[in-house]
Amino acid sequence: MIGVCGEALIDFTPAEISGDLAFVPKPGGSPLNVAVGLARLGKSAAFIGKISNDVFGNLLQTHLVQNGVDLRWVARGDESSSLAFVIPGNYGGHDFAFYGNNTVEQSLTDTDVPATFPSDVTALHFGSYSLMLGSSAGAYEQLMHREHGSRVISLDPNVRPTLLPNRELSRQRIEELLRLATLVKASAEDLAWLYSNERYNEIAARWLDTGPALVVITLGENGAVGLSNNAVVPVPGAPVDVADTVGAGDAFMSALLAWLDDRDLLSNQALGHLTEGALGDALAYANRSAAITCTRQGADPPTREQIQ
Repeated sequence: MIGVCGEALIDFTPAEISGDLAFVPKPGGSPLNVAVGLARLGKSAAFIGKISNDVFGNLLQTHLVQNGVDLRWVARGDESSSLAFVIPGNYGGHDFAFYGNNTVEQSLTDTDVPATFPSDVTALHFGSYSLMLGSSAGAYEQLMHREHGSRVISLDPNVRPTLLPNRELSRQRIEELLRLATLVKASAEDLAWLYSNERYNEIAARWLDTGPALVVITLGENGAVGLSNNAVVPVPGAPVDVADTVGAGDAFMSALLAWLDDRDLLSNQALGHLTEGALGDALAYANRSAAITCTRQGADPPTREQIQ
């Protein structure tokens, strides 16, 4: 089982109705998308986070249940759900406008986190702004410290500049969490905001030196590159007609974790000794998952059959 830690929220995705721009509420949040993506790929996935008791929280819970995600470690709270409006840009790109101060996904505490995990939980994935804000940031960091060395710790910073206090503090925070991670995925856009005057390959190499066994950088239509102590492997993207890029990075993340887990490579020891061939195959599989998601509106990761 892979546990996914972080926020669940409501994405209001754009739609045209009678010539006017409208917004449709959809379940979202990077960690929720990763959990759903794993389940659609046939993996046992559990969501570890806090969801509101409001109507949007019920929608999020229903979405997780319908996709087969384990909810045994989900906490519920009376705080409001966070809302994010997806603002369409050029060529399928987008921006987010977030509405959520003191919302439920930021209110997780140590008592909401399970004291122990069963032995079949082989990896914990952590993602996005819940690592940075509110009491959730401390609760998740403590969990990472506790489980570091016992299980694979996967990390996707998934930078959201409009929500973060400032660039320097965000960079320091992420660099602290890197030391606890076994596998790290970030986008070139994340790195461009965090380190405005450096090349992504130089940043990734420096991140690798801080402790992770594997660092993966996604490059949009140009694919991805993976760095380990044994190899640097670039893999081209899969060309598609882009409808929407929302959720593509999350689909990539879930497919990468699933591919590794399918081959018993999702372990601290195995990730440190991946061959170039295995890393290339893993990234190609994850690229295909992301590409399929880009052909759809909203965060809608593919099944195993659709990727194959």
